[in-house]
Amino acid sequence: MAADKVVSLTDSTFDDAVAEGVVLVDLWAPWCAPCTMQGPIVEKIAEAVGEKAKIAKLNVDDGQAIATRFDIGAIPTLLLLKDGVEIKRFIGLQSKEVLIESIERALA
Repeated sequence: MAADKVVSLTDSTFDDAVAEGVVLVDLWAPWCAPCTMQGPIVEKIAEAVGEKAKIAKLNVDDGQAIATRFDIGAIPTLLLLKDGVEIKRFIGLQSKEVLIESIERALA
């Protein structure tokens, strides 16, 4: 199942999880309608990219320190990180194609 491929992050696990490689992090909240639409797309991305990149989610209600550090003002926000450094940010609902293309570029 694709949901098994999406890693759930917290404030305490975030830095270790994004330290190496390409990681897409979906910052979301359960009360956010667009976030609930983004979730299944993120799961499909995890299935599509396999082991090439890590796909993760961070509930901003539980991960307020990370949300503050990255100055998250709207959700869903998706951060594309490479070796712990933000290389691209997406605000609002994003398509699978746009996100996979950006992941592939980051991997190149």
